[in-house]
Amino acid sequence: MVTKQVTAPGARFAPWRREFLALMALGLPMAATQLVQFSIQTIDVLMIGRLGPDYLAGASLGLVVFYTMFLLGLGPAMAVTPLVAQTLGADPDNHTDARRSVRMGLWASAMFSAPALLVFLFTEEIERALGQPPHLAAMAEPYVLALAPGLPFALGVIAMRNFLAAIGRTRAPLYFIIGTTALNAFLNYLLIYGNWGFPRLELVGAGIASSLSHAIGFGLLVAYARFEAKSRRFDLFTRVWRPDWERLREVFRLGWPIGVTFAFEAMLFNAAILLMGRLGVNEVAAYQVALNVAAIAFMGPLGLAMAGATRVGLNAGAKDIVGVRRAAVVSILACIGAIMIVAVPMMAAPNFIAGLYLDADLAENAAVIALVVSFLPIAAAFALFDATQVAANQALRGLKDVRVPMVITFISYWVIGFTVSAWLGLGTELAARGVWFGLLAGLAAASVMLSIRLWAITRDEQPKTPA
Repeated sequence: MVTKQVTAPGARFAPWRREFLALMALGLPMAATQLVQFSIQTIDVLMIGRLGPDYLAGASLGLVVFYTMFLLGLGPAMAVTPLVAQTLGADPDNHTDARRSVRMGLWASAMFSAPALLVFLFTEEIERALGQPPHLAAMAEPYVLALAPGLPFALGVIAMRNFLAAIGRTRAPLYFIIGTTALNAFLNYLLIYGNWGFPRLELVGAGIASSLSHAIGFGLLVAYARFEAKSRRFDLFTRVWRPDWERLREVFRLGWPIGVTFAFEAMLFNAAILLMGRLGVNEVAAYQVALNVAAIAFMGPLGLAMAGATRVGLNAGAKDIVGVRRAAVVSILACIGAIMIVAVPMMAAPNFIAGLYLDADLAENAAVIALVVSFLPIAAAFALFDATQVAANQALRGLKDVRVPMVITFISYWVIGFTVSAWLGLGTELAARGVWFGLLAGLAAASVMLSIRLWAITRDEQPKTPA
């Protein structure tokens, strides 16, 4: 007699539930950490905004230069994720190889910071060459120079967080970042406005506060990795000054396309600031507020997507192609759900959100608030595409597929996104709103093309992990 095997109801969905729970265990603390860490910049924007539109516009222009370099340097720090995840997916006890990747990720971050400083020294000249108002360009440079000492520490924080995520330690970074963010707000209170007898440093004070916060956050993560039981087994910092040239080359080889990819996307949003600068100071200030709100919405999906990259990398290291596909799909769906939680209120209450950044009782802010209110519904509309593209891109990084996505992002953001932004913003009556429609077009193109790429390299029986 033949016995027919019966599958329990819901059993087919059990692996999906397990993957979702595994992603949430990693991703929720990472999403919260990403949101809190980004709030250092948000706090700066909120507190600088109280000084007036010119200060906010000057800070916005300075952040164009600073974050372009930060994102270029982010590549090696982000390369730690696939390198460590695939190593531990293949052999959870291979501490030596994982240690090599983390150490050289930190080396690469430090090495990048020196040439970045040379760029920061010419911030005012760069802004003037890009056609920005001279008085705003002059305000931007001191702010950037005050931010500069924090760059290597900010990159080091990312590298350490990625290592800790790969070994399942995500809560401690969240607690540390909460503490350093509170410290940043307090230092801003002292140094921007000159409270408690401190000098009133305005933009420079905000930059100093951010740099100190990044440095302290990095120090806390280093201490945690040295003393926490599981992290200590990797012995990250004994003879950390000893070079490992082979692994350093691998970190740079994998990391530079990641950094360029980040820069392509971020530079599109920064280039939009420059387009706004050609339209007026109010447009720049309003754009910075709306962009900050959109970026806050993006932080949750970014943290989940980074966790998704770890899950994809672990499955790829274990040669589990079914697990790779499942991890990628769950990550994309979770990111879309997360960003909608913020995008819907953005669309529903733009006046309330604008009032959080600018004093609605001041007549000089009326024009800026009106622009912010017109921008936010468009920013909410592209949230779906933003979540999809970041989840697909991070999943590809978990597979070490970084060069084709770099080309895709260039086409999406610069051939499509910037072209449409410049045309609609400077050549039509849509003006500032047209710039936002161009951003929407670029993100939509990226989400489609990156999703197709992810499907193409995971459809076979063995996961491809391009260099």
